[in-house]
Amino acid sequence: MHFYDHIPKIQYEGSKSLNPFAFKYYDPKEMIFGKPMKDHLKFSLAYWHTLTGEGIDPFGKATMEREWDTITDPIERAKVRVKVAFELMEKLGMEYFCFHDRDIAPEQETLAETNRVLDEIVAVIEQEMKRTQIKLLWGTANLFANKRFVNGASTSPNADVFAYSAAQVKKALEITHRLNGAGYVFWGGREGYETLLNTDMKLELDNFARFLHMAVDYAKEIGFLGQFYIEPKPKEPTKHQYDFDSATVISFLHQYGLDKDFKLNIETNHATLATHTMNHELRLAADNGFLGSIDANQGDLLLGWDTDQFPTSIVDATLVMYEVLRMGGFTTGGLNFDAKVRRASFTKDDLLIAHIAGMDTYAAGLRIAAKLWKDQVLETNLKQRYRSYTQGIGKDIVENKVGFKELSAYVMNKNTLEPNEPGKQEWLESIINQYMIG
Repeated sequence: MHFYDHIPKIQYEGSKSLNPFAFKYYDPKEMIFGKPMKDHLKFSLAYWHTLTGEGIDPFGKATMEREWDTITDPIERAKVRVKVAFELMEKLGMEYFCFHDRDIAPEQETLAETNRVLDEIVAVIEQEMKRTQIKLLWGTANLFANKRFVNGASTSPNADVFAYSAAQVKKALEITHRLNGAGYVFWGGREGYETLLNTDMKLELDNFARFLHMAVDYAKEIGFLGQFYIEPKPKEPTKHQYDFDSATVISFLHQYGLDKDFKLNIETNHATLATHTMNHELRLAADNGFLGSIDANQGDLLLGWDTDQFPTSIVDATLVMYEVLRMGGFTTGGLNFDAKVRRASFTKDDLLIAHIAGMDTYAAGLRIAAKLWKDQVLETNLKQRYRSYTQGIGKDIVENKVGFKELSAYVMNKNTLEPNEPGKQEWLESIINQYMIG
């Protein structure tokens, strides 16, 4: 059963192409810094938005027109969705995918029956992976949608929910390992609280850490060597998320002795909801050795929720890829399109067009970022701005050779301080424009 026979495999046609089913900037074989573009970007299809997204929002019902969703038997529908996912990835030349357990297989009356059906669907995924050589970037468990998670999963005040969550993650880890997944993500969809009036925050955070330690222990037991990630997210759905942003998560990992086992999977829309830029979140994580993978999307700055739009801003993509190049490229993760088509983009062809747009956007961003990094224009300005720390008293500060007494003595009889270096923000922003436009 095929749903995209009317569209040939997407090819690179260059920036002058007007073909909506062609890449304008993404040339997977183009060499950048000694490796193909596709290996810099490592694009991944997000199974949930792509295969199970219906176009529902808080004010409207489903809008998506999907032939495969007319199949009435839920297990058969799940099997057909696997075929559609791999057909899409083949058309796009995409080499990776990500999933939640409940995306790929419908939940049943009991956990035992749910796991049985999950294994049945995973067997189909295995066949398709073997046929296409497409790989699993990471797996995860949906610990937020079912009403049992109304008060969280590992942070729930109900110990039975904690136990159920552990059992669900155990199975999700097993199937991720079975599919040779490169990583596993913890997204604390409801790991937070609404009010401290009914919350034991210390116990909840302690339990969250206990849960993660259990996962690390079980991964070692089954021989899973993939990278563990936590995905920071502020606000929605709970007012106070325990994984608010990169700084919060890094602090948590250090506090609970998990810093050697986890990196971060950082999402653009989550960064903006935390009132940060994406490159801020990436820089902070990378400088501390925690940047692992990226969820590539964008939000609407005029809306206060997680809109999960496909990325189309070349400026944002350039700044993201600059941070990736700055840290030496991906070592564990990639660029997962945690993005959904708009409710009015309801045809199945829109799924292809949206992914093409996202892949082109990041390909263009990579090209520009590579030129910026090659020319070192931003880095040269940084060195000039902070040059006072490479000599004299600044060098002593950096080398921890002085304290307050020495610094006080240094400035006490100075008539004038060394002049400040200009920030040159407008010039630097214009440089970005110059490299973009050419």
